[in-house]
Amino acid sequence: MASISRFVGKDSRFLSFDPSQKPSHGFSPRRIQSHLSFRDGVSKAEPKKNCLRIQNKPQISVDGTIKTPALWKLRLSCKAAANVSGDIPGDSSSGMSQYERIIETLTTLFPVWVILGTVIGIYKPSAVTWLETDLFTLCLGFLMLSMGLTLTFDDFRRCLRNPWTVGVGFLAQYLIKPLLGFAIAMALKLSAPLATGLILVSCCPGGQASNVATFISKGNVALSVLMTTCSTIGAILMTPLLTKVLAGQLVPVDAVGLAISTFQVVLVPTIIGVLSNEYFPKFTSKIITVTPLIGVILTTLLCASPIGQVADVLKTQGAQLLFPVALLHAAAFFLGYWISKMFFGESTSRTISIECGMQSSALGFLLAQKHFKNPLVAVPSAVSVVCMALGGSALAVYWRNQAIRVDDKDDFKE
Repeated sequence: MASISRFVGKDSRFLSFDPSQKPSHGFSPRRIQSHLSFRDGVSKAEPKKNCLRIQNKPQISVDGTIKTPALWKLRLSCKAAANVSGDIPGDSSSGMSQYERIIETLTTLFPVWVILGTVIGIYKPSAVTWLETDLFTLCLGFLMLSMGLTLTFDDFRRCLRNPWTVGVGFLAQYLIKPLLGFAIAMALKLSAPLATGLILVSCCPGGQASNVATFISKGNVALSVLMTTCSTIGAILMTPLLTKVLAGQLVPVDAVGLAISTFQVVLVPTIIGVLSNEYFPKFTSKIITVTPLIGVILTTLLCASPIGQVADVLKTQGAQLLFPVALLHAAAFFLGYWISKMFFGESTSRTISIECGMQSSALGFLLAQKHFKNPLVAVPSAVSVVCMALGGSALAVYWRNQAIRVDDKDDFKE
């Protein structure tokens, strides 16, 4: 799902570059294409180091209507090249191939596939339960690899240039969300296995689906990808540590085992993807044309399989399990936005809210299966898959219809 950022980049290619010609400004076409982005209204494109920013400048007629100019007016500038917004000009898709348009459509319909997978998982579990632990681990690792293939070392340098913005998102993911999970479990007096499962999923890193939701909501996709990357890497330490601290009093928690599994499933594939993208760009460019389609299929399976494996429990205790998980996500979305709004602009606040409310429920389900004997520990993660996808997409669609002010504070430094 992280590959959505690749489609956003594709959408912005209003200028064509001939790879056979040497760039006149000293940077490669590959770097040019990887730093294309949008920001509401005015046409700007400036070279500074390795960034290019292109936008359309609308013309306002006498009667107040907005007309798109026949020719793009471009001028050189370099301001927040990575501030990618979902507010894409209508005709930008002309730069995409039919295959890429299909994949983008399939990706943005992620909530539909989750609902379909949920229905199949509950009423036809055998259709998805063949994805057992080993295959589940392999599929999740591939999704981490696909995210790594979209990243470069420059993305990590941008984290260092935005420590405050990325840091607040990290704290929201690993402070607000885990405390919410613990508080809800205690307040509702959930049984030990269910409380442990709720705490575990609340301690998981951000999910790739949050990048899609951020794109739809007109948030900052580049910042979303960076936050997902940071929380994913941080999960090696934070997920087992927080689970041990918050749930260790309820059931035995193998923190070392959790850390090793997280390292194997999350960090190793991500590092392989980043190194491949950095040192073997030609090879990566061939792979990356196929990974989005595979990613959409695997993500649907990773959402449906947990539901199918706990279908019997959901049929008997569905309502009781749905409320605490839904409350966890709703509170995380709200607090993530409200706290961010005190420091940042609208676009960044939406991004942090979505990152806080959407996490890798599939990772939580895998860890619960591998390291906890009671099968009920995995149930909250299975329910979370549905609540996360539906809640995040509904919020994203709502925000997409809420305009962002032209003078919205820009919190992201390229």
